[in-house]
Amino acid sequence: MKKRNQKKKVSKTSKFERLLYTFALLLLVIAPVTVVFSKATLAKVNFEVEKQKKAIDAQKKTNESLAMAIDELASLTKIQEVAEEQGLSYNNSNIKTVEEDR
Repeated sequence: MKKRNQKKKVSKTSKFERLLYTFALLLLVIAPVTVVFSKATLAKVNFEVEKQKKAIDAQKKTNESLAMAIDELASLTKIQEVAEEQGLSYNNSNIKTVEEDR
């Protein structure tokens, strides 16, 4: 008869507490996944940035070499050489200097 007189302790949780526990559990599961995902995305972006930096450096080197080629082709000796190949002669007295009035 003791069994009938004994009362079972039943812990009743409210809907709010269950919701709170569920939210906490979801937060514990989702937080690490979010951190890993964000770090992977950051690593991908950093890789793309480094790739673009290398492309920019390569383009700068190309631009510098092209600027040097322009300077070589625009030099007085090269102009005289091309003029002689075309049958022209260099005459310093035919050169006129134009000055800008300010």
